[in-house]
Amino acid sequence: MTQKPDFDPDLPEGPVEVRVPIQAIRGRGAATAMPHRFTRDVREVADDGWGPIGESGEGWGDDGEGGASAPSTTVHLETARSAICANDSPDIFFELSVNPYRGCEHGCIYCYARPTHSYLNFSPGLDFETQIVAKQNIAEVLRHELAQPRYVPRLLNIGSATDCYQPVERELKLTRSLIEVMRDARHPFSLITKSSGVERDLDLLAPLAAQQLTAVYVTITTLDPVLARRMEPRAAAPHRRLRTLRTLAEAGIPVGVSVAPQIPFITEDMEQVLEAARDAGAQSAFYTVLRLPWELDAVFREWLEVHYPQRAARVMARVQDLHSIDPTQRSAGKSYDSNFATRMKGSGLWADLLRQRFAGACRRLGLNRARVELDLSQFRPGLARGQGSLF
Repeated sequence: MTQKPDFDPDLPEGPVEVRVPIQAIRGRGAATAMPHRFTRDVREVADDGWGPIGESGEGWGDDGEGGASAPSTTVHLETARSAICANDSPDIFFELSVNPYRGCEHGCIYCYARPTHSYLNFSPGLDFETQIVAKQNIAEVLRHELAQPRYVPRLLNIGSATDCYQPVERELKLTRSLIEVMRDARHPFSLITKSSGVERDLDLLAPLAAQQLTAVYVTITTLDPVLARRMEPRAAAPHRRLRTLRTLAEAGIPVGVSVAPQIPFITEDMEQVLEAARDAGAQSAFYTVLRLPWELDAVFREWLEVHYPQRAARVMARVQDLHSIDPTQRSAGKSYDSNFATRMKGSGLWADLLRQRFAGACRRLGLNRARVELDLSQFRPGLARGQGSLF
């Protein structure tokens, strides 16, 4: 009689670790809440065989359509101590900025502001688009700063880091309150957004534009709605942004289009975007290449593996070309150079070709023929203190 062994010889000894596949999360850009650079403990999700786990690998269930259901958005109210942020970067056209929100529910996978969430102990991945911080007193702080005797007006932009018209703005109206402060002080400013929500404030923006006190820029990365939904899942659809451009232009507001960032082998329709924007009323345009500082590199690589695994290596190799990463640094995974001279437009052959395409399209379409000049001379600090308004 042969005794059966009390184990299966065909199975390996010890526990078997099974990795949970990463899948897209409905309505979100990032696929996981990956750790940030200040995280002390790093955890990896694995199936231990004790029961089902959400397909996202982060504990969420299935949405019924083969993907993971979306986590909800949480808004944290913050009392800001300052409003105006100054920069001396030679490659940025404005010197001052105001951002009413930290994080952005639009979920754009390429957003260079994602790594800033690390300072709040949030993940630059999913947390950036689900944990939104709203500076509830930003308008009062801005009014106080503009009224300071030492303040000197300079080019100022609202929404340079995260979108000032993201969904929570409908309820909180922090951006509208900032525009009201700028109006009262007669301080010129520009706005940049992907949202049609800017149309809500036409009653403020149109009179200011008539007096050379404001201009608006709308970002349209691609006209492909499928790509836009994957890349910018909660931003307005491309056709809706074109309609916003037209609405603003018809109201007499100087409008421009940002075709940024340009992502190799992903965004391939720059000329078509510029033409559609021109037809909708855009007078100016600008672009940047994809840049991947800090954790954004890992966030973007993960997105590529989820949505475009066949071309992921090719995309990253071209990104490294654009930033002139040498072979030794490429092998170590580096894909970004923060040099002021090259970080926005890149360098080398591929950057030159992109620059020629953009310049040629702008010449053909008549874009960037005249510079939008905002009038700094109208600034009245006394009005910032609430001593009346000229409107």
